[in-house]
Amino acid sequence: MYLKDGKKRLDGIKKNSHEYRAWNFGQQIIGVDEVGRGCLAGPVIAAAVALKIGKISPLLKDSKLLSAIQREKAFGWIVQNGSYGIGIINHTTIDMVNIWQATLKAMKQAVLNLGAQLTDRPESIIVDAMPLTMSNTAYHETPVHHFPFAESKSNSIAAASIVAKITRDRLMGQMDRYFNHYKFAQNKGYGTKCHRNALKDYGHCIVHRTSFHVKELEYA
Repeated sequence: MYLKDGKKRLDGIKKNSHEYRAWNFGQQIIGVDEVGRGCLAGPVIAAAVALKIGKISPLLKDSKLLSAIQREKAFGWIVQNGSYGIGIINHTTIDMVNIWQATLKAMKQAVLNLGAQLTDRPESIIVDAMPLTMSNTAYHETPVHHFPFAESKSNSIAAASIVAKITRDRLMGQMDRYFNHYKFAQNKGYGTKCHRNALKDYGHCIVHRTSFHVKELEYA
């Protein structure tokens, strides 16, 4: 069914985008993105977001292009204008299965956690870069599309990047209280010079990815 005010409500959405095609028929779409793949510590976190049909905002950009204040404002907008699910895969699993597989696990988890909140099945799932499959889930027949630099092409994926970033930054801030040598509140677990120096001085703590930081120190 077409939206009665579709032309007005879809203004600002690229006509060749997945959102435009789905929303034009009153169907939801799920956008998925992750954060933390390149970190030395902490989990990889994925978010899946389903925006309300026709809802867009200039705040919806790749989270890396926004300041911390802008991300918090955007997150508040997303909470009011959509639904989201989170997937978290910890450092232990990352070391066991590798970061690629861990990221896909986090994405699938995020989609399923979001799906539990939705009343209607989405028209499709769109993902930033990674070839996610939803086999052996209730979404095994839902089309999944992935493409690079998707945050700049999809409002839903941009929203997911913001939710994932906010969630992980808050979690790393909590970890900083217990492992303050590593300054997780500032570096979020990435391999900054300060972080690498702390690894040399104190070794790794229980939230470090051991398969990551050893290699990092070799080339520091």
